Amino acid sequence: MVLHYIFAGLIGYLLGSINSALIVGKFVGVDIREHGSKNAGMTNAIRVFGKKKALFVLLGDILKGVLACIAGTLISRDTQGVMLFAGLACVIGHNWPVYFNFKGGKGALTSITVLFFADYRIALILIGLFIVIVALTKYVSLGSMTGAILLPVFGLLFFKGIEFFVFSMILTVMLVWRHRTNIKRLLKGDESKLNLKKKAQLEQ
Repeated sequence: MVLHYIFAGLIGYLLGSINSALIVGKFVGVDIREHGSKNAGMTNAIRVFGKKKALFVLLGDILKGVLACIAGTLISRDTQGVMLFAGLACVIGHNWPVYFNFKGGKGALTSITVLFFADYRIALILIGLFIVIVALTKYVSLGSMTGAILLPVFGLLFFKGIEFFVFSMILTVMLVWRHRTNIKRLLKGDESKLNLKKKAQLEQ
């Protein structure tokens, strides 16, 4: 069983390290970590590359989460823990990718993809809350962190068990930590708001 976790974690991490925003940046000759919020994630991809190119980032971040969870399920069908571990490792790889000097994104999109495999009900609730918060405030970071903080709460409300609770707590701590600079900007009132109508930085 230990080998199952090790194997699933390795596959998940290597898949997660395939950072879509950085790969798209390679094709356009731009390191997204040097532009916008300097985060290699979906929101900054919209700011820097524009909506069309950011779509590839969206699909890539979702796909690697899906593949990691499928791999974890195939490795061990007897316990959800192996799948959760593969998904968690995928998010870790996204945040600290071995292929890109361990400087990646914040893992929100990949996290919600993994959560769909764990419990689609909780995933849909958190996506709904995320949409409402972003629609009201235009702060993607606030929506992401609110969802992360509420994840363990819904895990308890749905009686998901200890494995899910540990998984959700690690995801929550990791996502909030990765958003620590956003927290500082929110407190100062300097956080950038989502503006889908604004032209991409590369087009300006």
